[in-house]
Amino acid sequence: MLEFLSTPLAYPFMVRGLIAALIVGVVCAVVGTYVVLRGMAFFGDALAHTILPGIAGGYLISGGDRGALFWWALATAIASALGIGAISRGTKLREDTAIGIVFAGMFALGIAMISTVGSYSVDLTHFLFGDVLGVSAGDLARSAVFGGAILLTIVLLYKEFMVLAFDPVLAQTLRLPVQPLEYLLLALIAVAIVVSIQTVGVALMLAVLVTPAATASLLTRRLHWMMLIAALIAALSAVAGLYLSYYLGIASGAAIVLTCTAAFLVTWGLTRLRAATRPAPAPEPAA
Repeated sequence: MLEFLSTPLAYPFMVRGLIAALIVGVVCAVVGTYVVLRGMAFFGDALAHTILPGIAGGYLISGGDRGALFWWALATAIASALGIGAISRGTKLREDTAIGIVFAGMFALGIAMISTVGSYSVDLTHFLFGDVLGVSAGDLARSAVFGGAILLTIVLLYKEFMVLAFDPVLAQTLRLPVQPLEYLLLALIAVAIVVSIQTVGVALMLAVLVTPAATASLLTRRLHWMMLIAALIAALSAVAGLYLSYYLGIASGAAIVLTCTAAFLVTWGLTRLRAATRPAPAPEPAA
């Protein structure tokens, strides 16, 4: 067993990938708690796809430099998130309609830009499907800095975000700055997505953002416990997924997501079994 656990860690790229997967898992699980509670899964999925023009633009300008691609993707994600918020609040359109408009337009723009590049297939495929084992020291440092900033912001504004997640009307009654908090939460989700893109890719981003938090929501309704349980599930899934990837020869991002999904299915099955075997309450005595 010791050899089984230590052999992959003999490779520096596996160690970097493991640290990156842990950072991404914890950050996305914590942010994803708000996504699950507020029913923003479609927003998360759309936002992961809207960064495609930023990646393509960064590739065209920098020639594939990972650092430049990160900053271009970050700027595009934040602009898209704030744009969705501005459209949904500045018009009579529903939020899902605004998301659909920005999602379709930005994704089409990204495809159009990529189609002009003759040799994009190898370099940009990593961002579509993830390449956690290709994480460099610079990528790891950026993930740690931005991931830490996201977690610190959530800790400092924990009460405000909690009220906003559970009762927006109460947040207005308490005279909280609802709109700035809304935009800040959208920006945090955008940054979390960009931090996670190289680990799991655009195609699998939504699963990392939603599945651990959804699993935790089956076990508790207390926000802080939900965050802690989701972070633990995501961290364990990241470690197990990377080991599965190493020993079974499958894509690392897909292995992590499949492990998260398996954890959800097991938890869901156990909660259903527990509910089915729970004794029915005794009837109340007649008056």
